[in-house]
Amino acid sequence: MGKQSLPLLSLPVTASGAIAAARFVTPAGAQAGAGVNTLGVSRFDALDTETLTVDVIGTSIIETGGAIAAGGLIESDADGKAIAKAAGVAAARALPGQSAAGAGEFIEALLLAN
Repeated sequence: MGKQSLPLLSLPVTASGAIAAARFVTPAGAQAGAGVNTLGVSRFDALDTETLTVDVIGTSIIETGGAIAAGGLIESDADGKAIAKAAGVAAARALPGQSAAGAGEFIEALLLAN
């Protein structure tokens, strides 16, 4: 849905493996797996050992891996995409008016410290 964001803190991170744009990234610099702790969201694609920008505080655009309700809590799926929180760590919250009907959409989400 959204294509705007307001990151308040973005950090340079060295990629540990390939990372796709708009995906959750771990504190170790890898594309996040299902339900894990995250550092933030990647702004662009990066190959192993390349430096990329990760939005850490504020809002960011994230690709969805499933349906997400406006205002709903979000966690990472196995591919680092945003899904509705189930049993994993809450990494973000969909902003009001930002929802997804399924995978492959882009929404603006408020990043949560976790």
